[in-house]
Amino acid sequence: MRLQQRDIMSGSDPLNRREFVGLATGLAASGLVSASGLAAEAAQNETGETAWASFRNGNQLRGIATSPLPEKLELLWKVPVDDGVTATAAIVGDHVFAATYGGELICLERKTGKRIWTYFSEEKKKPTSFIPGFQASPTVTGELVLIGDEYGVFHAVDRTTGKMRWKHETMAEIICSAAIVKDRIIFGSYDQTLYCLGFDGTEHWKRETGDRINGSPAIAGNITFVTGCDQHLRAVNIETGEEEFDLELGHFMIASPCVDKYMLYVGTHESDFLAINLETQEVVWRFKDEAREFPIHSSAALTDDLVIFGGQDKLVHCLERKTGKEIWKFATRGQVNSSPVVVGGNRVFVGSNDGYVYEVSLNDGKQRWKAKLGRSVSASPAVGEGCLVIGAEGSEGEIHCFGAKR
Repeated sequence: MRLQQRDIMSGSDPLNRREFVGLATGLAASGLVSASGLAAEAAQNETGETAWASFRNGNQLRGIATSPLPEKLELLWKVPVDDGVTATAAIVGDHVFAATYGGELICLERKTGKRIWTYFSEEKKKPTSFIPGFQASPTVTGELVLIGDEYGVFHAVDRTTGKMRWKHETMAEIICSAAIVKDRIIFGSYDQTLYCLGFDGTEHWKRETGDRINGSPAIAGNITFVTGCDQHLRAVNIETGEEEFDLELGHFMIASPCVDKYMLYVGTHESDFLAINLETQEVVWRFKDEAREFPIHSSAALTDDLVIFGGQDKLVHCLERKTGKEIWKFATRGQVNSSPVVVGGNRVFVGSNDGYVYEVSLNDGKQRWKAKLGRSVSASPAVGEGCLVIGAEGSEGEIHCFGAKR
């Protein structure tokens, strides 16, 4: 099924009932994203129920942790890395997997920060050799760590040994992180293409879009939703690679979308935050601060009632999910490109380019805790196995792990 492009700004020509049946089936199958849903997804990928195995900890990209954190967070360890970190780490079992802008994919011991193995995007001829960096966040499965680099190469690395299993080359850099759906790997590239690979690297299909793909694909049932610089929201059938629909949004997007049931939420580079009904193909509400324009590169965290995201206005915004009404905002002293994470129902963690990682109350937006990392923090927190891991940018960047000292 391939539908004609529709203008959802005016709500014209919505999907008819028959056309929507296939999409609705896929969306309803996702249920969604209670902690139990995330736990089931983690079990499918053999990563454990309290892990943080991918960019937003689940295919719906809702940014909800399934692991608790201690009330009092203490620095457990920090590890210096070349050229800093802009990507979100993964925490699975006893290990932390982190990618650096210097082209290193690192496996660390979760309790101590000790390096277990290091994988390079390219073989270094000498220690000072330039190699492609990693801006995408790693996605961890039962056997593999999956990640793309800034030269457009997608790497499958053995989770235990750190050795390359296979590579797949695209034509431009890969910023977004991969999603796993059964035996399929979904990711986008700056070559304007969405790719679907098998776990042996075989290409099942690829779908060309109109411009670079920045955001990670969101998944609901058998549908993947992708946004990017072409100002479109595309729904693609994961089995066939065919477009289910293609919606003109009028703004290009750096942030990744998040989905729940029939609703999708995403921020734009032109300062709008949109809530889109996928059934009617209408923008249900639009949030924009008329007093100031600020790009939104932060991907939202989504609870049952609220949506939380950062902006380049140096604020964290919390909106009522149903109406878009602003509930609270929290001020930092730097741009907030980091994507918030919700822990335990009432705790929000997020980084800022002012060099801090913050904890904010979900109820009222009041600061509860902060830690100075020393450099800009555009990476998003990873929360898994009872700890929080986040990296900082810069030539002398570090990876920090917070938790409870025994």
